[in-house]
Amino acid sequence: MTTLHFAQSLRELVGGVEVVLSDIWGVVHNGLESFPEACEALHTYRSHGGTVILITNAPRPADSVQRQLRKLGVADETYDAIVSSGDLTRLYVAEHPGRKMFWLGPERDNSIYRGLDATTAPLEEADYIVCTGLYDDETETAEDYRGMMLKARERKLTLVCANPDIVVERGDRLIYCAGAIAELYRELGGEVIFYGKPHRPIYERAMALAGERQGHPIDRKKVLAIGDSVRTDLTGAREFGIDCLFVTRGIHAEEFEGLDQLDPKSVLELFGHPPKALMRELKW
Repeated sequence: MTTLHFAQSLRELVGGVEVVLSDIWGVVHNGLESFPEACEALHTYRSHGGTVILITNAPRPADSVQRQLRKLGVADETYDAIVSSGDLTRLYVAEHPGRKMFWLGPERDNSIYRGLDATTAPLEEADYIVCTGLYDDETETAEDYRGMMLKARERKLTLVCANPDIVVERGDRLIYCAGAIAELYRELGGEVIFYGKPHRPIYERAMALAGERQGHPIDRKKVLAIGDSVRTDLTGAREFGIDCLFVTRGIHAEEFEGLDQLDPKSVLELFGHPPKALMRELKW
């Protein structure tokens, strides 16, 4: 398929859909404020018997993500559960007791190892790296970490990326995430373990939770993913074998100007395999 289907509402797409796996940042909020129509759409879908699992590359545990959502005005009734890349990263740390971790990221992400028996150490003494982001994502880029990553590669350290996103929206700006550093490290020849979209573990965890809510295993043909990133949301859904509704107001907003006028070749260049449908912003 090389043509694009533009949907006006979520309700057009959820006939027979038991589970929605929705991205958060760019779909439900932009980092500074929530999107009321998107929240209402997910809540209405739930009121019709559907299950909503929020899947996010946030490098924090689900309870920390929930607190942020509440501050932004996203009601708990909007969703059934949250699965974060932070949760999956915590499992990695818990499964490697006694090993020293170099933590790279802002102080706000310190919940990544809260309650774990984790020993932090300088890069020169660490056994592996956990990257949750840049120290100062307001001013820095991944290039500011090239020297550090070269030292890590010399020591053959594994870097665990707790947020595969390259950039996210913060208001009307794009800021760099842990994925930018991880990709740099990989380019330099370093070993990287990615947790979060588009990688399989976060989808498997989300499907398990959805199955618990629905009371039976979930057929992937009855699942709809929602997201705003070609690299993480669309690719992850396609590789996991589920349909995707693509929201164009997010990080690719500028690229999608005049999207309805694209020829098939341009569609393939932009998306690879196009999503099930597109919508500028999520609404019921």
